[in-house]
Amino acid sequence: EVQLAESGGGSVQSGGSLRLSCAASIHTYSMGWFRQAPGKEREGVATAVSDGTTKFADSVKGRFTISQDNAKNTLYLHMNSLEPADTAMYYCAASNDFITKIDPLRRGGFTYWGQGTQVTVSS
Repeated sequence: EVQLAESGGGSVQSGGSLRLSCAASIHTYSMGWFRQAPGKEREGVATAVSDGTTKFADSVKGRFTISQDNAKNTLYLHMNSLEPADTAMYYCAASNDFITKIDPLRRGGFTYWGQGTQVTVSS
């Protein structure tokens, strides 16, 4: 069983930045971030495979980046130029399924999930 511990959420004004962290209890093939706003489905934001391949949702390209500390099994999501539309609960996810390389932002490819951390962006 993979345990995921998220941190770094909070409230910022539009144009601000936040960094989310997700520490996994063991190494996994892929890790990623998903988000869910009230009344909406959970959507993929950004994912990373252990070979360094990354994928970003169109809505965050150019604003969000990912970095990994493989020694700590930790994935970071660096969020810049935040907009009110980015307000959501952000969930870390991990998987050992190769499907996450083929279809990186598909929620169903990820097996393990964190509890979520809230990000609120005010205008």
